[in-house]
Amino acid sequence: MTFMAKKKTQEPHYIFESSWEVCNKVGGIYTVLSTRAKTLQEKLSDKVFFIGPDFWKEKKNPLFKESKTLLAQWKKSAAEYDGVSFRVGRWQIPGEPIAILVDFQPFFEQKNDIFAWAWNHYQINSLNAYGDYDESLMFSWAAGKVVESYYKFFGLSKEDNVVFQAHEWQTCLAALYVKTYVPEVATLFTTHATTIGRSIAGNNKPLYDYLSAYNGDQMASELNVEAKHSVEKQAAWNVDCFTTVSEITGKECAELLDKPADEILMNGFENDFVPSPAEKFNEARKAARKLMLKVANTLMGTDLDDDTIIVSTGGRYEYQNKGVNVYIDAMNRLRWDDRLEKNVLAFVMVPSWMKEAREDLKTALKSKKQSGEPIGDPRITHVLNEQDSDKVLGQMNWLDMHNRPEDKVKVIFVPCYLDGRDGIFNQQYYDLLIGTDLTVFPSYYEPWGYTPTESVAFHVPCITTDLAGFGLWANSLKGRYSEIEDGVKTIHRSDYNFDEVSNTIRDTILHFSQMDKKQVNAARKNAEKVAEKALWKHFIKYYYEAYNKALLKRDERLA
Repeated sequence: MTFMAKKKTQEPHYIFESSWEVCNKVGGIYTVLSTRAKTLQEKLSDKVFFIGPDFWKEKKNPLFKESKTLLAQWKKSAAEYDGVSFRVGRWQIPGEPIAILVDFQPFFEQKNDIFAWAWNHYQINSLNAYGDYDESLMFSWAAGKVVESYYKFFGLSKEDNVVFQAHEWQTCLAALYVKTYVPEVATLFTTHATTIGRSIAGNNKPLYDYLSAYNGDQMASELNVEAKHSVEKQAAWNVDCFTTVSEITGKECAELLDKPADEILMNGFENDFVPSPAEKFNEARKAARKLMLKVANTLMGTDLDDDTIIVSTGGRYEYQNKGVNVYIDAMNRLRWDDRLEKNVLAFVMVPSWMKEAREDLKTALKSKKQSGEPIGDPRITHVLNEQDSDKVLGQMNWLDMHNRPEDKVKVIFVPCYLDGRDGIFNQQYYDLLIGTDLTVFPSYYEPWGYTPTESVAFHVPCITTDLAGFGLWANSLKGRYSEIEDGVKTIHRSDYNFDEVSNTIRDTILHFSQMDKKQVNAARKNAEKVAEKALWKHFIKYYYEAYNKALLKRDERLA
């Protein structure tokens, strides 16, 4: 009898990762990388390198601390001999990993040659490109050259087990460049959301009921995203390990990219920024509630007290994908529900095309005496550039939601990045999140969902859906649909059950408002327990499984 030898498990000695969101806070990928960095740094100690775009030549990047001495000789050599310039420093996040911000602008002169290379080597079709495609691929090409330059300058070899991980379509070309010119490096590509899936959902087409019937290439042409889809699909097929962030997006990849993911890398989190011990946590929560109520009362001329149920939603301004439309609809239904006895203050914390903080509100907040009258439009804290065409205010107008004194449910739109400098709250998002009682993220398209993860990290029970990776994972913890008493309420959502979702959100908030203090505290404790299960110390193992697969596949290629 012949026994097959078991393949040795391999781990990386060097890790390079590239993303548009390295030292560039845009969305959820920033959170994925920045919270995981400390875990990798503790194990590999300065052999983890994050490569991002350098946008900050004219002003200081608060997330990046440049070093003139760190890797200085290599940096000089790369500029002189490899034709790629970059700055080296520390990403100002826990673990302070090495960050390399690359100047990709010079590569625009070679754009046609780079696109020709992409076609000749991988049949990537850039003919119908537009928008951010050119910029992304120039950055991606430069990132690939950075990896090649480091590998050769330091004389690394196959035995050094170097891996390169590309995030989203913006960095796909880097993975293909590295595979071509540094084949000893194992390559991974992680799609956090497929171009086609996001486009189908964003164009109000039913994604899930018809997923098996869609042809990805055909839909890319129909939705005018051929170039992005092309580079994404070729990376999925050609890297050593193709990954995504949830089972639901894995199905999307299999159907729309014709390539199942080799590994699911669920998005972990770190809770080291949550105030501790309990005294500090309670102080932060109390301060947040006081501030939110002050802004709301000043804006609306009301006197809502601390017994008010404070609810919020947040995330990118993807009106349908993030479920902002159903959130507002649910608040309207709750507004007309005679069973509601408490006041509900609902915030929409979604950055929009904002011009500035409202001067009338700023002045009123500084005044020691409140007028008791609403200030201007009592539904919004900042001035928008195109306020008349805004979807949030448009839906509220359609539903006749104007925060009248008699309304038990009042909705306030905060259309700015809560970075501590918005002019009204002047606090970070997390500094306000801790003060909420309940959050609602009724996503239609959400590969994972960091907003509910952040919510439970701050002990705030949340409502999400089973179309979000986080919601499916929360269900898996219970072996059933998770309820608000569990810390997470997961709602079934499909292409066609908008009314059912809206009614369930209404009923869940109503039920929450009727829970006694002991029940609420139990739900908050359960939310904290869910958050603990999502820490990187639990999820990092999936990354090491992916690294192993990539390294073994590399060995097969080179054999």
